[in-house]
Amino acid sequence: MTTIPAPKKTSPTIESRDQLIASFAGGEKPKNAWRIGTEHEKFVYANGDHHAPSYDEPSGIRALLGDLEQYGWKPVMEGGNAIAMSGPDGSISLEPAGQFELSGAPLDSLHETCAETGRHLEQVKAAGEKLGIGFLGLGMWPDKTRAELPTMPKGRYAIMLRHMPRVGSMGLDMMLRTCTIQVNLDYASEADMVKKFRVGLALQPLATALFANSPFTEGKPNGMLSYRSHIWSDTDPHRTGMLPFVFEDGFGYERYAEYALDVPMYFVYREGKYIDAAGLSFRDFLKGELSVLPGEKPTLDDWTDHLSTAFPEVRLKTFLEMRGADGGPWNRICALPALWVGLLYDQGALDAAWDLVKDWTIDERQALRDAVPKLGLNAPIAGGGKLRDIAGEVLDIAGAGLSARARFNRAGDNETGFLDPLREIVRSGKVPAEVLLERYNGVWNGDVSKVYDEASF
Repeated sequence: MTTIPAPKKTSPTIESRDQLIASFAGGEKPKNAWRIGTEHEKFVYANGDHHAPSYDEPSGIRALLGDLEQYGWKPVMEGGNAIAMSGPDGSISLEPAGQFELSGAPLDSLHETCAETGRHLEQVKAAGEKLGIGFLGLGMWPDKTRAELPTMPKGRYAIMLRHMPRVGSMGLDMMLRTCTIQVNLDYASEADMVKKFRVGLALQPLATALFANSPFTEGKPNGMLSYRSHIWSDTDPHRTGMLPFVFEDGFGYERYAEYALDVPMYFVYREGKYIDAAGLSFRDFLKGELSVLPGEKPTLDDWTDHLSTAFPEVRLKTFLEMRGADGGPWNRICALPALWVGLLYDQGALDAAWDLVKDWTIDERQALRDAVPKLGLNAPIAGGGKLRDIAGEVLDIAGAGLSARARFNRAGDNETGFLDPLREIVRSGKVPAEVLLERYNGVWNGDVSKVYDEASF
């Protein structure tokens, strides 16, 4: 949920739906201009007692942001508070309970994006050593109740925190207690976007399984491998899910625009403030009939903001976002973009991945998505067998795609090595959450606090 407020004064007013559709077409890029944008979140905790620091406490989130200015990061202000940072490596933002996110710059290779991740982690760890705080790479807080968590001074989040309990039972958990890794990828044309979207949705459950890393809630096993993924099943049905219409004939920019128009609004941003529009209709806004801004029509920036409030498993903006993975350690932060770049950025790999999943029905895709949070690689797939039965083949396809890209580092290595953590998961047959559960039931003797030693950066 990266949010850095931008000036709205020069954004064109939307006069027709053609402008909505054109916004997606504006993201088209030739293959040589395709880039990789990696986003990753981590939990911040105090070293002494593992509490989640508030924004204003000594050695809290404000202090952490301030310490990063020495590395060239510049504060982005809202209501007198620094709520994000901008710099050459993209942007740093705060999730609702202070989860710390890097939204990386668009980069050409996985070598570059992994180096960017390394720079960021070095910087925050150095700041953390001064402030007595650490960073945890998991998909969900392992031991915190909602009541134990702070909230950040961001107007957007205040609106969402009020609205979430009206539409689902776990939206507050999504906001306050989860972390993810995502990658943003480009497309060349509408047809290219459609195929990438379909492959991304169909195989998103595999990414969820491979990165499953949230087996604890409030100090105990929660019965899931990816509780973060389970949370999305009852967050807000109007803005989440597997989007069955993506697989229908005729899907493209216009159909996604219609879907987004049906997503209820959260807010409108004006003059540095968020206006509560939760539950209202963007269609009414297009007609100048939004009750909180009567007579005013939206700008293209309002549309961009609105698109960021839909949370399906794959999301379209002027790029495609892969959204299925739990937070995790440094090597898996690099592995997530490797998986999707390998599958989607080489035509041969994209075709092979589509051939693997194209015959799955809507019901079979949904059943797989529903099973994965609990079963991981043991989730049943269409035609019999389990997800683990195709995991190695998918990684081979991704590896071939990365080889074909031929992006080398100074040592002459291509990008395929970034898949190694995932290959090890498939080889062992154990997703990260299963390893943590084994330790909880074994050497940790049921003490979930040991996870701070295991999963900290």
